[in-house]
Amino acid sequence: MTWKGVKKFGVLALAVVLGAAVLAGCGNDSASGSNKKELVFSKSQGPYSELFEQGVNPILEKKGYTIKARDMSDLLQADVALNEGEVDFNVEQHTAYMDNFNKKQGGHLVALTPIPTVPAGIYAGAKHNLNQIADGDKIAVPNDASNTARAYALLQKAGLIRLDPKKDLSTVTQADIIENPHHLEFVEMKSLTIPSVRTDFAFIVITGSIVYNAKIDPSTALLKEDILPHLLLQLVVSDKNKDTQWAKDIKDAYNSEEFKDYMKTHNNGLWYVPENK
Repeated sequence: MTWKGVKKFGVLALAVVLGAAVLAGCGNDSASGSNKKELVFSKSQGPYSELFEQGVNPILEKKGYTIKARDMSDLLQADVALNEGEVDFNVEQHTAYMDNFNKKQGGHLVALTPIPTVPAGIYAGAKHNLNQIADGDKIAVPNDASNTARAYALLQKAGLIRLDPKKDLSTVTQADIIENPHHLEFVEMKSLTIPSVRTDFAFIVITGSIVYNAKIDPSTALLKEDILPHLLLQLVVSDKNKDTQWAKDIKDAYNSEEFKDYMKTHNNGLWYVPENK
């Protein structure tokens, strides 16, 4: 073989080797995406991240997973990070919030299974008994769409208002109140700020994570909501990852007998635990 032939053969051989390496790398990337053991979840200051870390993560560690947390300042930031692939999953939202994010932000998030949820409740403000309600009293409610709706549904349960029966409870607004016999004033505001100004109102309506973060005793709720299916917290991932092995394993961990046993011994009345099949 001439020198030119040797040189040409060497170039071809190198190309074949590099091509094989690229193909192998692509195959490994695909496998690691489905079967990877190192995961990142978005963590917030609240009960749901802590429940995952204390009750679910130990189950996953036994399967060889290493899970790191990335702190998030709020749920919107967490969903953006999840949608853009910066984290793998989160455990902080119900389907009503997720659906709203997908619609408003062009997201591609999916819910895999309901998980334990802290109910929203009516709590004392300046008054400590719902029987003390008086004309013109002010009540603070969350201002984000899904939690505003659940607040008005809860106030209807308390008999303080009546909502238009033709409206879906998951989307009701203040405009859907058809009876307000006490002429109550509803002040919609950011959930996080409500506990700090609670005495400015006769009563407040707050969600479970706010109850927990504000260190309010959940047993002091004057009335708790009947949690509708769309308000159950969910394990949420990007649509492209819903069929991965790791997503299945996290879902199975939440529905395992080991986790059910954990909840039986660690539920102090804070949690509503869904009966998943």
